[in-house]
Amino acid sequence: MTQANVLQNKVQNGFIVERMEDMNEEYLKALVQTLVIVGDTELLSVPPLLTVYHEAPNLNYKITALAVIQDEIGHAHIAYRLLEDLGQNVDELLYHRPAHRWKNPYAFDFKLNNWIEFGVFNGLFDRAGYTLLGDAYENTSYGPWKRALVKVDKEELFHLRNGEIIMKAGKKNPETAKQVQEAVDWMFLMALEFFGVADNLKSRSAQLDYKLKGKTNDELRQKWLSTAVPFCESIGVKVPAHFDEKSGKYVIDVPFPCKFDVENRKWLFDEPDTWEGVVERFKKRGPQNVEFVKRIQQGAHEFAAMREEEVS
Repeated sequence: MTQANVLQNKVQNGFIVERMEDMNEEYLKALVQTLVIVGDTELLSVPPLLTVYHEAPNLNYKITALAVIQDEIGHAHIAYRLLEDLGQNVDELLYHRPAHRWKNPYAFDFKLNNWIEFGVFNGLFDRAGYTLLGDAYENTSYGPWKRALVKVDKEELFHLRNGEIIMKAGKKNPETAKQVQEAVDWMFLMALEFFGVADNLKSRSAQLDYKLKGKTNDELRQKWLSTAVPFCESIGVKVPAHFDEKSGKYVIDVPFPCKFDVENRKWLFDEPDTWEGVVERFKKRGPQNVEFVKRIQQGAHEFAAMREEEVS
């Protein structure tokens, strides 16, 4: 039995990895890749939220919005702190990585248009985060992350509930009800893309083999649909998916994946795409990718320049 098989068997039988000495190279690589994606996702959710938080209709909403943003930064800190413990150069990751090499979801490369989109962002995208990180919390074999996710799990639930409150309130006024529907129209499929390529196309299984997560991409997509679709239907928002009694699964009613008109934020349902095409779109990044990463890195660069001036 290989070293990889030994560790895989141990974690599948409940062994919790606590130290780097417990890992093999493949486990460490998969863990680092996972935590980079998590950290980048949490941190790069902040710039789009900041584009509209000041439009909050009252002080309570604004305070809640800032609490959500603070949480996201805290969640990112957890992931990067764990990466530091795993020997990664976090300063390099945060402040010297080119924008196109960040691993945040494509959906976070867009400015939000209005306050209602802040709510839909929470209601759909944070629901995806809650689904993904909840699965990791329940199943991950990496002890330090599992313990940290106790806090993250509760806060992600708070975020998605905040989104539901804003979406419900938005439906009470014709103008904002229109904004809720328009936001869902472009964000719903974006949220479905969070979970990655279809299971039959996924070539790497290390996350499952080493129990860094417990469910497959498509299983997690189904779990998200099982709460997102009923909620949207309950408040009268149309979504391109429904529950199929015969199969016992949620079915997507439009071509998925399909092409996306970036400029108009519109899905082109008459132009089906492949997952290879989606990955290419992800690699090209969205319109605010460079701007948002620059915002994250700007303070560190300005401070470094100031220190250089002092020295010279």
